[in-house]
Amino acid sequence: MLCMANSRGKLFNLRRTAALLLTICTGLALTACSETGGRPRGGSSGDGGGGVDTPRYTVAMVSHGAPGDTFWDLVRAGAEDAAKKNNLELRYSSSPQAPDQANLVQNAIDSHVDGLALTMPTPEALGPVAKRASQADIPVVGLNSGMEHYKKYNLSAFFGQDESVAGERAGQRLAKDGAKKVLCVIHEQGNPSQESRCAGIKKGLNGGSVENLYVNGMDLTSVQSTVQAKLAQQKDIDWVMGLVAPVALTAVQAKEQAGSDAKISTFDTNAELVAAIKKGTVQWAVDQQPYLQGYMAIDALWLAKRNGSTVGGGQPVLTGPSFVDKSNVDTIADAAKEGLR
Repeated sequence: MLCMANSRGKLFNLRRTAALLLTICTGLALTACSETGGRPRGGSSGDGGGGVDTPRYTVAMVSHGAPGDTFWDLVRAGAEDAAKKNNLELRYSSSPQAPDQANLVQNAIDSHVDGLALTMPTPEALGPVAKRASQADIPVVGLNSGMEHYKKYNLSAFFGQDESVAGERAGQRLAKDGAKKVLCVIHEQGNPSQESRCAGIKKGLNGGSVENLYVNGMDLTSVQSTVQAKLAQQKDIDWVMGLVAPVALTAVQAKEQAGSDAKISTFDTNAELVAAIKKGTVQWAVDQQPYLQGYMAIDALWLAKRNGSTVGGGQPVLTGPSFVDKSNVDTIADAAKEGLR
């Protein structure tokens, strides 16, 4: 009986070992047959620094950013990160003057770039040259401005915010905060997007008054003196809306010099603006996430070259608006210090 028990035990152990070997071999076979499974192609563990090994393309981004406007530093940072991730050479250029920006777009076409991202603050000047790029089979996407016109000029996608909606949301926030007389400071004359913001503010305020003040955003000294004079003359102005962070920060100085009690808010952020919100010298900002606009525009160009993808399904991809104030400013403070918000 003991011998039989030992034999059965040995037989059981042999069967268990065989089953275990079969399981291991089956698993190995399945791994071999599935090739990639959940792993990156080529057996990579994903530690390649976030880049890809696809062909190196050259893409251009042409904006209307003015020198010293930190908003465009954020757009460019996003574009550069996307280019690095996607193994792209990025050629960034900008001019606040429409004819010069159009020339920059044409230069990109003439240099046979593989993709083009551009802003269209003046669609009638930039749209026709942008259309030439698409006619030359260059993938073209828009960002930041020109949302109402990007389809007309054959741009495949747009990344930004609806400025009228953003303005209206800002106006509603101003009404909630008790604003009665708002000064809306336009720093780029002839830019329809900025006019739309101020018109939206008036609509959202619903009962208060909004006055547009035109300044030269490339000369902040002049901006300060103009805003200061206005606040000194009209003591009943109780809120100043900047349309970009540097102008709002300049308005803070103008308000102090004018002895005004007006509060300051703005569109867009940068590191200094975030600090001002924390300090309380700026009440809040409408955030359209410029880093994200730059990143998504370049990412879309890579996708177009990679497999012919288009993004948005024929509709703009909205990156805003949202609000940054004391209640949530800490969530983006570190990113702002790094030049990412």
